[in-house]
Amino acid sequence: MNYSDQPRHTNNLNDLAAATVNLALWPSLNSPYYEQLMPCPVISKVEERVINEEYKIWKKNTPFLYDLVMTHALEWPSLTAQWLPDVTKPEGKDYSIHRLILGTHTSDEQNHLLIASVQLPSEDAQFDASHYDSEKGEFGGFGSVSGKIEIEIKINHEGEVNRARFMPQNPCIIATKTPSSDVLIFDYTKHPSKPDPSGECNPDLRLRGHQKEGYGLSWNPNLNGHLLSASDDHPFFDWTINAFFSPACSLRRGTALCWKTRKVIPKVQIDWMLLGIFFMKSVGSVADDQKLMIWDTRSNNTSKPSHTVDAHTAEVNCLSFNPYSEFILATGSADKKNFSICFILAVMQVQNVKLELSGCSL
Repeated sequence: MNYSDQPRHTNNLNDLAAATVNLALWPSLNSPYYEQLMPCPVISKVEERVINEEYKIWKKNTPFLYDLVMTHALEWPSLTAQWLPDVTKPEGKDYSIHRLILGTHTSDEQNHLLIASVQLPSEDAQFDASHYDSEKGEFGGFGSVSGKIEIEIKINHEGEVNRARFMPQNPCIIATKTPSSDVLIFDYTKHPSKPDPSGECNPDLRLRGHQKEGYGLSWNPNLNGHLLSASDDHPFFDWTINAFFSPACSLRRGTALCWKTRKVIPKVQIDWMLLGIFFMKSVGSVADDQKLMIWDTRSNNTSKPSHTVDAHTAEVNCLSFNPYSEFILATGSADKKNFSICFILAVMQVQNVKLELSGCSL
């Protein structure tokens, strides 16, 4: 969903959160499907008119589509957005305060990793039908909710923030993908709320191993300190960094860690399977080769996935596992089939695991 009052061109749903933040989504929805900015091609005037008309129709019908829509234009486009899990409920107020991880994509200016806050109405908040917004020509509102995004923390970053993800076991730890090959790790509690005017970027850890930039980034929700990263150089790396964040070990700036596992596959988006003992070591990936692959990181054959499915007829942009069932995942592709649901049936044996996949399109 676009949070600017001006229509923007999008190739698919991935672009909808690229320049602005979607506050109509559930705060807990962290699917990468709503991210990854892709370069927009030159469009004709006819196509632009169609896009503008579709935007106007959508905006006119938002009261019938959503319980709440809040708009806020960012200073710079953001290629990434993720809700942080913490929620604050001020006493005596009819709203709760949620926080977001954002990033900037500037025009040759200093980029930043951002922590933002936003007020969302509580479930029991009263709708004020008498309120009239003269600028938008709209009625309605929720009590004292401002609906504005306030940037609480700005951390200097090396180039635009391609992707940012917090560690589930410790949300203060955030990993980012940069225009370079490095993966940066920040503990935002150890950085000032206002960035150093010099523009110097000081990550708490620096992970080296990739040769090119990329967008794939996913923390293991089951194992503390395990991070997957994928880039345009084909392999993805499985990093183990929990030792650097243990109480007995202080964070070491500029530390280069060796990669643990190498997978030779095309340009990818990645996600860990979320539940189950077996799935602690299993990874799903999608790429420009139109395939969905399931990897077992315990396998000695690091160049071959345990299962491969022809998921789409065009490049696949995103992948997300259902947080409540490891047997269900969703993929998004440029073939305009927005979701392909695959049901994974795992047959557990003593030292053997077989995967059978079937899919359908929505």
